[in-house]
Amino acid sequence: MHLLDNENLMLVQLAQAALERDHLKLRSLVQDFSREKINYSQLPRPIASDIRLLVISAALTELLAQRNNQTPPAWTKEIGALKEPFFLLESAATMKRLRTLCETQSPEPMRKRLLYAPPHFLEFA
Repeated sequence: MHLLDNENLMLVQLAQAALERDHLKLRSLVQDFSREKINYSQLPRPIASDIRLLVISAALTELLAQRNNQTPPAWTKEIGALKEPFFLLESAATMKRLRTLCETQSPEPMRKRLLYAPPHFLEFA
């Protein structure tokens, strides 16, 4: 498998884990992705039949590129927002303060696409 194919698959897996709110898997995949020393500007647009996966992929790609002081790939600018807000922490639906925190301080690449998470989502010590 070509390296870019592998990165494309990993990106779709990241998005799927986020969509499923499987945070343990998501954190593990982000750590794997980070170890790859990826040039984010060269990541190809993922092939996904579910538009939600494409939106989440774009948001995560921009977020990870930003955190690695890189330029995201051009295709991410073409990807708009979800039709409805999506909270990556299920508990935000019942915890008003957490919901407000996510809505106001979610990382910008996510917030602009109606994806909400705490401000330090997927940051590692």
